[in-house]
Amino acid sequence: MPSADPLGFACGAVLGFACDLVLADPRRGHPVAAFGRAAHSVERRLWRDHRAHGTLHTLVCAGGAAAGAALLARATRGHRTADAALTAAATWAVLGGTSLGREARAIGGALEAGDLDVARERLPHLCGRDPQSLDGQQMARAVVESVAENTSDAVVGALVWGAFAGVPGLIGFRAVNTLDAMVGHESPRYRRFGWASARLDDVVGWPGARLTAALAVLAGPDRRDALRVARRDAGRHPSPNAGPVEAAFAGALGVRLGGTLAYAGRVEHRPVLGAENRPVAVADIERAVRLSRRVSLLALGVAVTGRTVGSLISRTVKRSSTGG
Repeated sequence: MPSADPLGFACGAVLGFACDLVLADPRRGHPVAAFGRAAHSVERRLWRDHRAHGTLHTLVCAGGAAAGAALLARATRGHRTADAALTAAATWAVLGGTSLGREARAIGGALEAGDLDVARERLPHLCGRDPQSLDGQQMARAVVESVAENTSDAVVGALVWGAFAGVPGLIGFRAVNTLDAMVGHESPRYRRFGWASARLDDVVGWPGARLTAALAVLAGPDRRDALRVARRDAGRHPSPNAGPVEAAFAGALGVRLGGTLAYAGRVEHRPVLGAENRPVAVADIERAVRLSRRVSLLALGVAVTGRTVGSLISRTVKRSSTGG
């Protein structure tokens, strides 16, 4: 963990988190959207049906984003106010917890009103399922699963890497996660080209997913069942990172997740998580959003505390090694 000013990171992370709560994601000009356009432009020039070209694409895009962030962080080093402002801007740019909750609640409101057409229209904003093949209950389940997984991807994972590596960690994590969403799926075009992005996302997402699952157990309304289902079912999910998170949410909320999923052009039959629990109901969307918010707040506390403790340990080790 770096020994940079922990107070600057703490102030910046808290301010950036607060900005996401109040402002959410801008409708236009979002930095992540700008990165996506740049990555797509690079893809047009590099695309070949080969892993090596996909690896180069990942290095150029994710590596370039992290390197640019490192240069900005270096320029503000030693200036607490500038460092805090840069951290706040980066934190706000990479977090998506408030927009996640708003989208989930909008779909939940449509389902409560019985307007399946509106719910189907909005679902692609939240996940990649084929909405035309889903009924109301299946859409509610898809929303809860997406809230669980994106709590890790859009909030906790970024905060973990921010605590570990500051602004470059925040930006680098978000860049990798965005690339995975763009090219990391199993389609004919991206099966080879997107391999590197998908595998790198698995690696960088690992700590955030485990912390998300642990905090969901801690913050959930049913801690005992959350822990039981997470231990038993996490490994059944095909994703090494979505598994622990969705299993913990399933146990905490007392619902069943997983099963048959329909994406564009393909159907997946996934194991059921929390098989003995009841099916997801529309009201569980609001419960999932509230759990996501509690997990996110706890993750912010863990990130700030971890950065502070790590910096103190680093400084103590340096002083001891120099005889100071």
